[in-house]
Amino acid sequence: MWPRIGGLRTLALGTPGELRTNLNTLVLAGVKTATAGLLTEYAQEHEQLEHVGERLVLVDDDDVLAGVVEVTGVEVVPFAQVPWEFARAEGEGDRDIEEWRAGHAAYWARQGTPVTDDAAVVCVRFRLVSGGEGGVASGDLGV
Repeated sequence: MWPRIGGLRTLALGTPGELRTNLNTLVLAGVKTATAGLLTEYAQEHEQLEHVGERLVLVDDDDVLAGVVEVTGVEVVPFAQVPWEFARAEGEGDRDIEEWRAGHAAYWARQGTPVTDDAAVVCVRFRLVSGGEGGVASGDLGV
């Protein structure tokens, strides 16, 4: 199960270190408004999919609150059918869907989960509710 803070599930992007720091910075800047995960990861971690309206605590490497996001959309699609519109919303600088697919396939392979074109990808869209001055400093979970 994912850790909880204030009763909310946490959102730990990427892997600890430079990647997570960069991804969190993109979220807090309003550039990253989506993230992708593998459906198999949810089963392995005994977690339900996110749902529209759910708030998640964005955490840093130490599982400390960095911000709060609200889920605005959830869709499960085969890896080969993830749309460019979604990939672009991840805000990670990919120039096209092929670059997004190559980068994500390499990331998941490094994590020990190689993907095929039919691998089920959970595409989660969100909006930043609180972060930076005020939200994080005050510990406001926005609930």
